[in-house]
Amino acid sequence: MNQLVYLRTFLDAYRSGSLTRAATRLGITQPAASAHIQSLENTFGKALFTRQARGVAPTAAADDLARAIAPHLDALEASFDTLRLRSGSVQGTVHIAGPAEFLSVRLVPMILPLQVHGLKFRLQTGNRNRIRTLLDDGAVDLAITTSKPDNATHGHVEIGRERLLLVAAPEIARQMKGRSLTAAFLRELPCLAYDEHLPLVREFIEAVFNETPLYQAAVTAPDLRLLANGVATGAGWSVLPDYIAADYIATGRMAELPTIRPGPENLLYLVWNKGALRQPRVAYVRDHIVVSASQFASDGQG
Repeated sequence: MNQLVYLRTFLDAYRSGSLTRAATRLGITQPAASAHIQSLENTFGKALFTRQARGVAPTAAADDLARAIAPHLDALEASFDTLRLRSGSVQGTVHIAGPAEFLSVRLVPMILPLQVHGLKFRLQTGNRNRIRTLLDDGAVDLAITTSKPDNATHGHVEIGRERLLLVAAPEIARQMKGRSLTAAFLRELPCLAYDEHLPLVREFIEAVFNETPLYQAAVTAPDLRLLANGVATGAGWSVLPDYIAADYIATGRMAELPTIRPGPENLLYLVWNKGALRQPRVAYVRDHIVVSASQFASDGQG
């Protein structure tokens, strides 16, 4: 049985690149984690990691071992998770990160009903880089992101998609009547964007007009809901996900500007630290979000 524990420690260290992180996730001390790795190295007669200033780097032997054991250990833990969910409590705190707008509009309505099971939630917001850092550091259990994870530490599942819309106040849309919308026309109007790098705006302009926007935004705000309000009051144009713009468009406060081709779509992923699924509450919330997102999409609202 000890060998299974040692292999679990190895796999967590391999995936996180840190004995300290592996120990934290497993609820053991760092010296204990080091002892587990040393025992495996003695058993196999090969070094598994080289120690670095920050963390550890796997050797070729570690790569081979991880490929051999990861599917089996993950499947075994998944089976135990299922048994715990059937027989144990899911009370406790689950930490989730994601874009503030998605958490507000989509996620919170999904998870708040779970409070009746004794679950508590701690939500953190940020851009793509911050969300990735929170996951890598083990600061959150689950995350919503539009970028597919490529780190072996994380599992993921697609939970929907967002279509990007070019939007402006109705007055601006009326100016377009009988005219073809061009990138040059947009350059003459104030642009509202998430930050100076023009995320979403850049993606849309490159996909639809085949050019890179080189202008500066008139207004930046790290919350798409603020940009939506700005657009609705006539401050300029922006590119927003459909789930943010839908209510504004339906109530006539905003209009989608016609383009020669539709805007791009982003896939939405629910991502988790594989080690976090040892907690029944995290597995339970993950599965609930997946089912709720599927139902939302099937109802034609996604």
